[in-house]
Order: sequence, then C-alpha cells, then structure tokens
Amino acid sequence: MICIKNLNKTFHGSAGEVEALKNINLTINDGDIYGIIGMSGAGKSTLVRCINMLERPTGGSVEIDGVDIGQLSDKDLRETRRNVTMIFQSFNLLMQRTCLKNICFPLELAGVKKSEAEKKARELLEVVGLPDKADAFPAQLSGGQQQRIAIARALATNPRILLCDEATSALDPKTTHQILELIKSINEKLGITVVIITHQMSVVEDVCNRVAILDRGEVVEEGPVSEVFSHPKSAEAKRLVFPEGVTASLPIEEGEHHIRLVFTGAGATNKPLIANLATKEGILANILSANTKTIEDKSYGNMLLGIKGGDDTLRRALEFFAAQEDVLAEEVKEDVH
Repeated sequence: MICIKNLNKTFHGSAGEVEALKNINLTINDGDIYGIIGMSGAGKSTLVRCINMLERPTGGSVEIDGVDIGQLSDKDLRETRRNVTMIFQSFNLLMQRTCLKNICFPLELAGVKKSEAEKKARELLEVVGLPDKADAFPAQLSGGQQQRIAIARALATNPRILLCDEATSALDPKTTHQILELIKSINEKLGITVVIITHQMSVVEDVCNRVAILDRGEVVEEGPVSEVFSHPKSAEAKRLVFPEGVTASLPIEEGEHHIRLVFTGAGATNKPLIANLATKEGILANILSANTKTIEDKSYGNMLLGIKGGDDTLRRALEFFAAQEDVLAEEVKEDVH
C-alpha cells in the first residue's frame, strides 16, 4: 500500500517560489491501477517522482507498506527502488545496447550473474511479446516496441509497484491501447500495483480502477473511475470527462436550457429516452453532443441536450430523467472549461 500524507513540494527559482504540490493525501491499495490525471502544470509528474523520492518533497511523507521512504538511508532507498520501478514517455533506453542487454542492465546493477540475467531477460521478452527482438537495437524498433522493452526492463527486478509517467503520450491511439492492455495484463497476472500519470482521460477510462484529479498542485477529486466519470463534481473533472460537452461553442439562446445526461448502465444507453421525453412530456430536445464508452466492463454514456421552454419545462424534463434508472441529469448553466 502507498500512503501519501500531507505532501508538499515547493521549487525555488530566480522568479521566486512555485508550489508544485499542496497538501496531497492519497491511498493507493495493493493491486490498484491508479490514475493520476491533470493538465500540463498540474503537478502530476512531480507527484510521481516524489513517490520514489527521485524528487524530495518539501513536507509530508510517502509510506510504502508503512515505511516512510523519505527517512531511509541511501542504501535502503536504492533497495526500495528495485521494488518501485518506472517507465517514461521517452522510453529512456540505452541506444548502444541491444534489447536483451537493456533488460539485463538493472540486473547487472543488482549483481545478478550474467547467465541468470539473460535468462530472466528472455523470459520478459516473452511477457511483452517481443521474443524475436533480443539482438535488435532500440533504433530498429517502433515507439510501441521500445516502450515494451522499457516495460520489460522495469519488470526485471520483480517490482511490486510500476510507475508510468506519461508512458503512452508519444504513441498513436492504436499503440497506446496495446500498451495499456499489456500493463493491465501485467497487473492481473503478476499482481503489480500500477500508478499511471497522464493528461488523457481515455487512458484512465481504459485501465484504471481509481483516479485522482490534480489541478494546480491540489487533488480536486478522487475516487473510483466509474464514479468520477458518471458524476464529476469539480470543474477540472468536468473538463476532463466532458471535453466535447462544453457550452463555449454552443451558446445558450434565449428561452433555452442545456441538460447533461450521464448513463451509468447498459440498460440506460439502450432506452429511447429522448423519444419518450417528447411523447410522454411533450418536450422536444435537441442533441448537441453524445458519446458512449465502456469502463470496468460496464457501459457508460453522456449526452448534452438543448431544450426550449421556461423554468417549468426544465423542471419537468429533469423530473422525467430523475425517474429513469441509471440516469443522472443536471442543468449546464455555463462553460465548464
């Protein structure tokens, strides 16, 4: 278990102090695939570097299985980092070494015999689906293949925690999905706890079971991914969950209301709700945007509606949707960006 308590990080520069992290409190349970998401400058990369003490916090603590790793000696911290490994957006492979030798590198540093290290490396090449790339050099591989080698290298020391700092940001959508599926498989088969740093909500939706949303160094929302998706409370969460459902490009006209619907089950996504609203309540709705997706094997969707009429029409529409199973509805009064 990772327990982050009252964590703060302040950088000092010529322009003055910058508070990168402000009183962060998070608990990441064993076996989680935990997403930490935020826009550029939110503090997420600083946070993940504090988890393994590559960046020393200004205040607060990071405990792994009850041990405050900020208080460890350099020797004990190096040992801890074998259990808490990391992959990066830029892969960070050694270009002059073959893929096999890249995977062997952390084992060499740990004093493992060459024959044992190579055996382990070949096993990991099988795990990441690249058994034929042992003698290839990183420059001969695609970006997705290089990230697979980086993942294999991170697994070489049998870690319990894998930190992923924007690990798919440099990849195309298809390759991103493949890498996320690999990470999910590793989590399930090896029981490794995964922490994913990203600015893409789609990454969180694909593989994470819990998420923390950072905004300007603070956690503004945290919880199960399905809960945050279905009913985001903070403005930052709404920006990330509903990027297409904004009103800045869809001005609200006189006598019009905008309603956002969130469907939290497969049954709701298959109902003719808009047609029923018209036939049963006599209220016509214009669909301004809509999408559906699957999170944790359950169907979800959201829809932004435009409804003409006064406050009574809005009230009846909201009451109609409130009576539907697995449907959440709220009026959107202003741009959430």
